[in-house]
Amino acid sequence: MKGFNFLKRINSWVVYFILTAIVFGIAISSFILIDQLRKQEIKKVELIATALKVYTDDEISADPRIQELYLAVMQDNTNIPIIVTDENKTPVFQANVPAHIEQDPAKLKSFIAKMENSYEPFVVELPSGQKQYIYYDNSDLLNYFRFYPYVIALFIGAYLIFSFWFLRTLKKTDEGFLWAGLAKETAHQIGTPLSSMIGWVEMMKLEDENGLGVKELEKDVDRLKTISERFSKIGSVPELNDLDINETVQQNFDYLKSRISTKVVFTLKKTYEPVLIPHSRILMSWVIENLIKNAVDAMKGEGKLELALYKKNRNVYIDVTDTGSGMTKQQVRNAFKPGFSTKKRGWGLGLSLTKRVITEYHKGEVKIASSEVGKGTTFRIVLREKQKG
Repeated sequence: MKGFNFLKRINSWVVYFILTAIVFGIAISSFILIDQLRKQEIKKVELIATALKVYTDDEISADPRIQELYLAVMQDNTNIPIIVTDENKTPVFQANVPAHIEQDPAKLKSFIAKMENSYEPFVVELPSGQKQYIYYDNSDLLNYFRFYPYVIALFIGAYLIFSFWFLRTLKKTDEGFLWAGLAKETAHQIGTPLSSMIGWVEMMKLEDENGLGVKELEKDVDRLKTISERFSKIGSVPELNDLDINETVQQNFDYLKSRISTKVVFTLKKTYEPVLIPHSRILMSWVIENLIKNAVDAMKGEGKLELALYKKNRNVYIDVTDTGSGMTKQQVRNAFKPGFSTKKRGWGLGLSLTKRVITEYHKGEVKIASSEVGKGTTFRIVLREKQKG
């Protein structure tokens, strides 16, 4: 399976690099094509200038073959606009000039000025000592192509945006498969000793069913069952039920209050009216528990910890505030990235999965609302209340 996934990633990169090469190949070849087309048109005008010079030489132009060649050269030009003028810029010959310009002297003069700004005219020295000037401009085809670089630039820009999206999606997909695989494997590994523990608890009940140790052990076994179920749900779409988020928060508070350090002053603030939120109680409990345990670790088992639930408009907020070590701006930016941890032996798994549960499964938001080094941190979950009626 590992080999298959590796080959799959290699194939994805191969496809990406092939597409990249094709895109840039098209762009480079397009610019080369436009440049070659421009050079060919300039050479054609240069040939016309040479033919005109030969044609105006009385000694040479008397040869019928020269006249035939001149006509062939002139007739071959069917798309390049050309205007031949004398030294005073008075037109003596025109080709491929639009009729509305050709018939209007003012427009014709402006058109000659435009040609002069585009290309330096060819100078033809006549046998009489006078000069004629050949003004020319791009053909319609080349004019259409002048927008092509902008189209190519737009295409490359769109491709780069797509590439960024593709690489980001590929990375997130790989991370998703990795974390889902780890979670399911963890659930599988927990399942074996858990089954054995359930059996031992049942045997202990036979000897002392109401013993304090048996009851506490049974609670922890039930908790392990819940944890195993949480891990098994990662990677699959959970069932969301319209439940009172107050009850979910209260259950977590009651369970964790007796299990965290007595040096931590743990308080709960919440609304007392039912707040229906479509959520998976198992996964939401995991999120809250994970944030609380992170807070306790940040305080090194001593300080003040507040779990608060409140409403603003239709948004429901769950804040976990501690008086721990706090985080730097860089740590805040990286907090939810897979593999990032401020603990020496941390896996960087908890907050990444927390974000996945809240954003992907519950369509909410989880963020660090505030954090100051040496003073503490507030993690905030934002959920949408179910609309009544």
